Amino acid sequence: MGIATLSLAGLFIAIYMYLYKIGKIGSLVCGTGACETVQLSPQARFLGVEVALIGVFGYAVMLLLALLALQSRFAGPAWPSRLLAILSGVAVLFTAYLTYLELFVIHAICRWCVGSAAVIILIFGLSLRDLRRVPVAS
Repeated sequence: MGIATLSLAGLFIAIYMYLYKIGKIGSLVCGTGACETVQLSPQARFLGVEVALIGVFGYAVMLLLALLALQSRFAGPAWPSRLLAILSGVAVLFTAYLTYLELFVIHAICRWCVGSAAVIILIFGLSLRDLRRVPVAS
């Protein structure tokens, strides 16, 4: 349940950032102005796709997997938990890359990005814990 809740929180953050990026929100509530600096930088796109949109899809998939893992019919199969651990691990690596860009290339820290980073690290930690609980098929 914790992973689903965190995924939902991450999804809300990513949607908020994407709505700003596409011009549906006038300014970001950040307090420092650094969020706009990060969101308007060239590094806010990865392989031609907005990073915030990648976050929307990523958190949505993790939310679906977390909800699947809560279903009793998936109590035995480990694939939802394994896939969640893999995806959240990749997301942690991507977040580390984005944090590097914020610190050493953009020279601005977005508070929303930091919040999203904290969420994905917690999801990864919980997914590893849940993965240890999944029975091993013989």
